[in-house]
Amino acid sequence: MGLPSIMSMADLATPMAIRVAATLNLAEHAADGATADQLAADTGASAPILRRLLDHLVTIGVFTLDDSRYRPTSLGSQLSDVKPLLDINRAGGRADLAFVELLHTITTGASAYTHRYGREFWADLDAQPSLRQSFDAQMAWRFVDHAGQIAASFPWGRFTSVVDAGGGDGNLLCAILSAHPGVRGTVVDLAPTTAPALARFAAAGIADRGTAVVGSFFDPLPAGADAYVLSDILHDWDDSHCRTILSRCRDAAGVDGTIVVIEPLIGHAGTAMDLFMLMCFGGRERTVDQVTSLASECGLVLRGTTPVSEGRTALEFSLPSTP
Repeated sequence: MGLPSIMSMADLATPMAIRVAATLNLAEHAADGATADQLAADTGASAPILRRLLDHLVTIGVFTLDDSRYRPTSLGSQLSDVKPLLDINRAGGRADLAFVELLHTITTGASAYTHRYGREFWADLDAQPSLRQSFDAQMAWRFVDHAGQIAASFPWGRFTSVVDAGGGDGNLLCAILSAHPGVRGTVVDLAPTTAPALARFAAAGIADRGTAVVGSFFDPLPAGADAYVLSDILHDWDDSHCRTILSRCRDAAGVDGTIVVIEPLIGHAGTAMDLFMLMCFGGRERTVDQVTSLASECGLVLRGTTPVSEGRTALEFSLPSTP
């Protein structure tokens, strides 16, 4: 008798086997075919134990076994492509493991990540530079396609200066400045991201128009820019923190500035991502009306919405027009 479908959906052996395979770089090590002994030597694992993992990967179609040699299938080759998300020693994979504490979040409302690791996600990044580096790399990796789409799909050329608050290593701002030669921009983010952002701008040949400064969107932002960008920021935070972030942008933008919120909105973002935001950050995916309501509480008015990439929408806010 086969397993009931609900049990198949609840299986943990398969997703964890896939994540361990990605963490150990098994697809790369076995690209040309390798025995369990060879893979154990490459990864520092025990050969008999690793063979049991490999045999399950064969069962689920991720690897093949031929003449004692394991080799990734076309499905298994994807492990290399998505390693930044699956590697449990990196920020994203580590965060996913906090899902085992989802019951704690659902019953108390508190962060599963904090419950599992003893400190909140952002404090964990601050305490472990390797996690911070992997998080910045993951964000850049996830935005490879989105950045170009956002730069092309939104009329950034109407601004002369843009501040990307929480812009990480500058991947989105770099795409905007490269696509719109008349725009200058500044990334504001924590200290570990400043040097990579400056290096990115230099490599793209836009160091004269792109810069990076150390700061936080919870603190006063550089004032006087035409536009302030919050890209994939608000869904990381609860409503109270979002109001603080929006208020900082409002204060810096003044009466003439525009605040551009780029978010995966409910209806476009998946329910699984909403649960991730809840358990990891205490954040949430929101509807247009919910984001607009938060902005309204900060004295901001919605001026328009623009689809900018697959699953993401730009919402423009500003202070009310004076009579």
